[in-house]
Amino acid sequence: MAEEDRPKEEAQNEWAHKAWRALSAVRRQSPLIQCITNFVSMDLMANTLLAAGASPAMLHSLQEIPDFTPQAHALLINVGTLSDAWLPAMKSAAEFATQSGRPWVLDPVAAGATGFRLKACLELVGLRPTVIRGNGSEIIALSKASLGATQGVDSIHESVDAMEYAKSLAKASGAIVAVSGAVDIVTDGQQVVGARNGVAMMQRITATGCSVTALIAAFVAVDPLHALEATVLALSVFGVAGEMGMEMAKGPASLRMHLIDSLYGLDQAAVLSRINITSLS
Repeated sequence: MAEEDRPKEEAQNEWAHKAWRALSAVRRQSPLIQCITNFVSMDLMANTLLAAGASPAMLHSLQEIPDFTPQAHALLINVGTLSDAWLPAMKSAAEFATQSGRPWVLDPVAAGATGFRLKACLELVGLRPTVIRGNGSEIIALSKASLGATQGVDSIHESVDAMEYAKSLAKASGAIVAVSGAVDIVTDGQQVVGARNGVAMMQRITATGCSVTALIAAFVAVDPLHALEATVLALSVFGVAGEMGMEMAKGPASLRMHLIDSLYGLDQAAVLSRINITSLS
């Protein structure tokens, strides 16, 4: 190994060991994650959390929020199938999570697609999420607080295109901001870290982005004081499961199955050898 590569190798090794400790903590503690999420993602999201060792609760009734949300270890709010009826519960849950000192994660699905959706997402950002995870187009829309060209829930921007917008949003909101893409970018407004795991076929499975946001919530739940690290570790671990699943898959449908199996079966050797996280700042 060249001498100049040694610090980079040591940093990579440190990230890999952190990833294994984080996944082990989720498995050991089985954090309860309340998910207020869209109808499309509920199944894969719940199974992702279960495979990782967490405990999902797909609970969104406004009447249940005061009793339940303070008991959860973390809250996830995903606005994918947003409606007037669900928005009050989302806001109430965010407020209760904050009051209870619980971390909460926002997934602003298609934030720039409509005025109603953008306004709702900006109001939720104002309730101080711990982490915001979106694709490039969603993060740009939130940072600029404006509607943009849209392809539904799919991004028309690469994650690197949104890096400066992500930093700006992180500074303005106080949240850790994660941008999914070929390289997953995570920032607190100053530090920028990239996770380079995963396979392109994961984009052909609906709700993989939603599901990794739930995994972020689980990782942050067990280490709330290090939300940036927890976020990038969750993204990388999910990507590793995708890589391993792709080795057995024949297409999107079988990858979905093998992704969950691989996440469930991840061992220390696989995590330490496959995690690929680097500093981008």
